[in-house]
Amino acid sequence: MKTYDLNLLVALDALLATGSVTAAAERVHLSTPAMSHALARIREVFGDAILVRAGRQLVPTPRALALAEPVRQLLAQARALQSPGEGPGGLAQVRRHFVVRAPEGMAVVYGAALSQAIAQQMPLASLQFLAESHSDPAALREGRVDLDVGVFRSRDPEVEWQELSQQPLVGAARAGHPLLAKPLTPARLAAVRHVGVTLRPGEPSTLDDALAALGLERMVALRVPSAFAALIAAARSDLVACVPERVARSDLVACVPERVARGMSASLRLEVFALPLALQSDTTRMAWHPRYSADAAHRWLRECLLKVLEDPLIKGPDVKPPSRRRRP
Repeated sequence: MKTYDLNLLVALDALLATGSVTAAAERVHLSTPAMSHALARIREVFGDAILVRAGRQLVPTPRALALAEPVRQLLAQARALQSPGEGPGGLAQVRRHFVVRAPEGMAVVYGAALSQAIAQQMPLASLQFLAESHSDPAALREGRVDLDVGVFRSRDPEVEWQELSQQPLVGAARAGHPLLAKPLTPARLAAVRHVGVTLRPGEPSTLDDALAALGLERMVALRVPSAFAALIAAARSDLVACVPERVARSDLVACVPERVARGMSASLRLEVFALPLALQSDTTRMAWHPRYSADAAHRWLRECLLKVLEDPLIKGPDVKPPSRRRRP
């Protein structure tokens, strides 16, 4: 049997993930000639072409497809051997800066609780929340984000994920909004001015699709990047201010996930109401790259986030054995 070192499997994993010698070289910080040499060595070791040209692209062979998952798991296990948190001192010795990309409202409602829980178990670690981004799909893959939380109607096939909750859409408007003075119908909902949350490119709007099926179309007067910003806009549409006699007033309605809306309605003096449409609930998921699946500190962070979402006052869970996660 031909021998090889672990670095050859790292190169193979990068080649299978990117389908490109150049992209694989960038991913593992090698030169393109060095990656080409690694591919030649991989072909020799496994007795297979691994990647073959199809037009301008490289496509995997059946043997390469069969190797992809075992190689990914083997590398994850190898990384776990050096994973902080499993050795002497445990999580208390972990020095990490965790980055969580999530809807803006999650940082406001749950950020402090998650930070306090981390301080209890990993006092040398820090936490950063990033706002949702529709233009950086490679952040998980490249290790710039530890956890990605969102709806993810379309998902990267490389990532692991866990379902967090079903999120039905509800309406939210300032207290006393004229829309709430009469029984709500789809036509009345479509007739008011809306603040909409910007979706990821190519993702449909379940609300707009449902209205379109009835021959209706809403007026989206403002688009903002998050449900939290949509709630702020809705709450501030009837503010009292010292201004000239003619005061600008905009009546905006926000249609946002139920948990976010109800969690913030009291402080913003919003009224939350059921929509007069049958809409399919969106599934909120937590996603991460498989390189962290067996990492003790990362596993603790995932378990802690799940518990904080249920009870913001918890101190955080103990480290548990890795559990099997579904893949998309």
